[in-house]
Amino acid sequence: MKNAMAAGIVCLLSVLPTWAQESPAPPRAAGGQQQAEPARPRRGGGQIELGPDDKQTYADPPASIVAARDEIPHGKLEMIEYESKTVGTTRKANVYTPPGYSKDQKYPVLYLLHGIGGDETEWQRFATPDRLFDNLLADRKAVPMIVVMPNGRARKNDRAEGNVFESAPAFAVFEKDLLNDLIPAIESRYSVQGTRDRRALAGLSMGGGQSLNFGLTHLDTFAWVGGFSSAPNTKDPAELIPDPAKAKQQLKLLWLSCGNKDGLIGISQKMQRFLKQQGIPHVWNVDSHGHDATHWRNNLYHFAQLIFNDDATKAALSAAGTPAAAAPAATGENRPAAQTAALPEGVTDDFHPAPTNQPGRDYPQVNSQGRVKFRVVAPEAKSVGVSFRDSTEFVKGADGAWIGYTRPLDEGFHYYTIKIDGAEVPDPNSLFFFGANRWGSGVEVPAHDRDFYAVKPVRHGQIREILFPSPSTNSQRRAFVYTPPGYDEQADVRYPVLYLQHGYGENEYGWSVQGHAGLIMDNLLAEQKTKPFLIVMTYGMTNDIRFGGLRDFDIGPFQTVLCDELIPYIDANFRTLADQPHRAMAGLSMGGMETKTITLKKLDLFSHIGLFSGGSIAPADIADLDAFKKANRLVFVSYGGHEVGNPNARRGPDPQQTTEALKNAGVNAQFYVSPKTGHEWQSWRRSLHEFAPLLFRD
Repeated sequence: MKNAMAAGIVCLLSVLPTWAQESPAPPRAAGGQQQAEPARPRRGGGQIELGPDDKQTYADPPASIVAARDEIPHGKLEMIEYESKTVGTTRKANVYTPPGYSKDQKYPVLYLLHGIGGDETEWQRFATPDRLFDNLLADRKAVPMIVVMPNGRARKNDRAEGNVFESAPAFAVFEKDLLNDLIPAIESRYSVQGTRDRRALAGLSMGGGQSLNFGLTHLDTFAWVGGFSSAPNTKDPAELIPDPAKAKQQLKLLWLSCGNKDGLIGISQKMQRFLKQQGIPHVWNVDSHGHDATHWRNNLYHFAQLIFNDDATKAALSAAGTPAAAAPAATGENRPAAQTAALPEGVTDDFHPAPTNQPGRDYPQVNSQGRVKFRVVAPEAKSVGVSFRDSTEFVKGADGAWIGYTRPLDEGFHYYTIKIDGAEVPDPNSLFFFGANRWGSGVEVPAHDRDFYAVKPVRHGQIREILFPSPSTNSQRRAFVYTPPGYDEQADVRYPVLYLQHGYGENEYGWSVQGHAGLIMDNLLAEQKTKPFLIVMTYGMTNDIRFGGLRDFDIGPFQTVLCDELIPYIDANFRTLADQPHRAMAGLSMGGMETKTITLKKLDLFSHIGLFSGGSIAPADIADLDAFKKANRLVFVSYGGHEVGNPNARRGPDPQQTTEALKNAGVNAQFYVSPKTGHEWQSWRRSLHEFAPLLFRD
């Protein structure tokens, strides 16, 4: 045993210039910002040999992943002490708890180990994991978790002093300290999910070797293991994984990473080759860094997004060409209390938080079938439900939370209310949206084609809020104006204008919030698929209309507001092309009805017409067809596929037939159908995406 330990120390000493000098206190730039640690030289100056598998599978994230963001919730970082029977003394660990940490909720735990020259503060100095995890959680990219950063040098004097290699044997002793002292101390002090599939172990350099050594030989304790730039203390792969079949069954994720300028890459390469040969699922990420803090920070960032998230991990392993083995079903022991109720028959259990949730809220959740899962905490309620028809009965759990599921919903955005003992109320877990004549809840079912309104690294325009005078209503009225990228820089450029109207029960917020009109335009412009133009969105009513009252709606007052007040204000205060050929109007549902009525009366104002689920124009609707053909450049009519196929879902004649008749009469008329959607925002988002490129062509 002594000979083996001595040989290990000799091995470690042989690479001292390469990896053993993790600085106890990296330099900081002016203002207290930590500088990136300089890359280590290659071991012995030898050549690093890279194979076909040694490539970067995860792109370097921006440095902003650890930027301080005052506007988001923050977790807590605290130094704790615990009694170590293994060492015979009190030891320290740095512990991060996520924002909103509560003893009423149980959390998974990541144990994060440092390098040979570090201690319990090294991760905080190199990567500020409190900021990193705060940002990940604010962006809903990671599962809320506790992160424990202990001292992996298990001896009474555990400081990184003198010749750090003299403490190498203490890193092996830490295995016992971790399993027998630290984990029990954490699980007695914090509210954790104390099962193997809710524990992860990862580390850098010497800590990476520890993580592989301890994690892979204790898969009954850890299901998620990560080694970043693992050092030569890493044992032989065959020793760590004597039973590959068992490892395949128990491992949720094995993450290996190293920089292609790191002289220690051979350690990780050897492990990766063994894993590939044995068919053991893993992620292997080789970036362009050395044995340095940037590599460790970046790989922690990616690793943190996968752990405790089965679906994300399966996708990552599949992308790596090593599909994960089927994970055992969660049990009442390791599944959060609110999820212990049996799934209804036919419901797929791959739910993720909806993108329309309040920050930090896990519910509602949406699965691959388009079903929505709700969790409502109402321990005193007698009944709980949701406004979606054909939803399941909500079931109350022992924790006072009610769980229920919808039928499969169409892709896109849906309004809803929660019903508690007969009262309809907003869901406190959802962001609020204005629809159905009130501010309330909404849920987004991610669409397969959502890329066209995704936030992308392109130039963005602005949505500007304005107030304009309205003498006819004796008020100051509000509108939102989209100005394209470059509007402020190009002071000599003038733009066409689209006046875009919302539907019944909605208001001027609808198109920019639920409809993502600004993002749709930004992306179209970035792809050079449309000309730049302004979009003006205002409230389409001037009188108090209640449900059932549209039959009494008089378009006259709003026509005055739009044509005599808003258009002149926009032309006077924005750089517009203030003539009929460069002015369009479109609207959805009731806004389509308004568009049709106003534009047919005002051929001198509008040259392009768009009706989204808002009726159609037949030749018989046009008083002077010849005059219309001379003045009009486009009539665009669109509907959701469910509307076109269901006469009861729309009023009036078949819109496709009337549009075709208009086209046959010599009008540039086009008809579009949004596939597999109804009278809903996804139909109208797609409609704007199709309509915009047709506007203001030469």
